[in-house]
Amino acid sequence: MRILIVEDERRLANIIKKGLTEEGFAVDMAYDGEEGQYLVESESYDLVILDVMLPKVDGITICKELRSKNIKIPVIMLTAKSTIEDKIAGLDSGADDYITKPFSFLELRSRIHALIRRSKQEPSPTLIIADLVLDPIKHKVTRSGRKIVLTPKEFSVLEILLHHKDEVVTRTMIIEHVWDYNFDSMSNVVDVFIASLRRKVDKGSKVKLIHTLHGIGYKINENGT
Repeated sequence: MRILIVEDERRLANIIKKGLTEEGFAVDMAYDGEEGQYLVESESYDLVILDVMLPKVDGITICKELRSKNIKIPVIMLTAKSTIEDKIAGLDSGADDYITKPFSFLELRSRIHALIRRSKQEPSPTLIIADLVLDPIKHKVTRSGRKIVLTPKEFSVLEILLHHKDEVVTRTMIIEHVWDYNFDSMSNVVDVFIASLRRKVDKGSKVKLIHTLHGIGYKINENGT
């Protein structure tokens, strides 16, 4: 999953980015409203964390602009303002959630997972194919009950494959949702991660789940077609 943080308080932005990166998210950052609005309108994100008080363009204006353009990406607003009127203004602008500073990172993480799950209309966060189970909340993967230990990036690659099970997932799709804005798209790192996942997920199992479609992309399914 790929997240954009629009926050002019750089220390806070870096703390949030560090926590989310450790959770396996790809994270981009903008430090003013103008840059943030440009990124969210030109790149593909699963969620935006948006400060209200920003240089150049404020968060309320950005959110209204996004909704007026029918951009439905989930938005969590951050602000030091905690009155009911402030919260109403934020939600009325089109934000999906509103968190006042200071806040717990664990609370922010929980709200992020809930919003992404809701936006993708998933009744359950658990992703399953055959005997492979991925739980994004507990950050846990098992196959036939055997625990599989993955790095955060491996987990994210497997997660996007499972979100599109039985469908072709291109390298571009994986790059956009797993790596940040500065990633070198000419690198073969995606292929390396797919190979590593295949060793960890399919090794020792009769049914191979992760398949490479040369020149097209990748697919996770039970029959290899």
